[in-house]
Amino acid sequence: MGDRTWPAVSVVMPVLNEERHLTEAVRRILGQVYPGELELVLAVGPSRDRTEEIARRLAAEDQRIIVVPNPTGRTPQGLNIAIKASQYSIIVRVDGHSLLPDDYIRAAVETMEETGADNVGGIMAAEGVTPFEQAVARAMTSKIGVGNARFHTGGEAGEVETVYLGTFRRSALERVGGYDETFVRAQDWEMNHRIRQTGGTIYFTPRMRVTYRPRPNLRALAKQYFHTGRWRRVVGREHQGTLNFRYLAPPIAVVAIVAGVVAGAFGFWPGWIIPGAYAAGIVIGAAVEGRGLPPSAWVRLPLVFATMHLSWGVGFLTSPPGLGQPSPAKS
Repeated sequence: MGDRTWPAVSVVMPVLNEERHLTEAVRRILGQVYPGELELVLAVGPSRDRTEEIARRLAAEDQRIIVVPNPTGRTPQGLNIAIKASQYSIIVRVDGHSLLPDDYIRAAVETMEETGADNVGGIMAAEGVTPFEQAVARAMTSKIGVGNARFHTGGEAGEVETVYLGTFRRSALERVGGYDETFVRAQDWEMNHRIRQTGGTIYFTPRMRVTYRPRPNLRALAKQYFHTGRWRRVVGREHQGTLNFRYLAPPIAVVAIVAGVVAGAFGFWPGWIIPGAYAAGIVIGAAVEGRGLPPSAWVRLPLVFATMHLSWGVGFLTSPPGLGQPSPAKS
């Protein structure tokens, strides 16, 4: 293995309002134990904090960093801009609040070469600092919180529908025309679906493990899951037959809970069984899943579960039919 030639790699990162995590995220990328050449392209959106200043300073300190503007600030546009500005045949997608282990890119390239996959990815290892973030991290890595997706909960290596972030062959991205810029959210799932439709393979390996920093408060978490639910329904409308029970469980729960509350409020007391059973379920689930957490994080876990489920479900149910559709041209 010592005499082999390692392919050059382009890391692309869309960033917006990432002052808190950007320096550490970039440090983890540049510190990769990878024998091949590496470049990092930062697509910087119009941030309200010091993100652009930090990005420019980092680029001045290391010639491997390229900074390009992303005027919309949106993720798919930023990814396409960064990919266009990059030069190598392997594209590693990273977010501004994701922290890579030092063997991440090597593991990605080795897995890609061993499997022939068009995109490989690993585990979204949520880790929190504050008690609230710790509760969210535990929920995001549990089946009660997010279902059985391997990139959340782990599992054996193998072909999957989608992965977190991803390391792509440039040829695969060019084959499907890059990221669909109408998908403000869920663009990873949608992109991977098109790659699979054109004969490509998406491969999960637990060797690739990315530290993810969860949202810092309840409002931000609810907003994240509300919009994720809305956009996952857009993917379902765009690509018929791609919705399974994991995606439908939250909206079904919302409908059932609302129906139960309304029935109970109008005097049909058995209606209260449904919301009561849901509340009891997440409390019991939190008691089991929260083992090992500090008490201050453990007590927050039922509320975190409920926020994730119900926000996602409401977002899915209220997703406008025109969401994700190109705006009509003005005459």
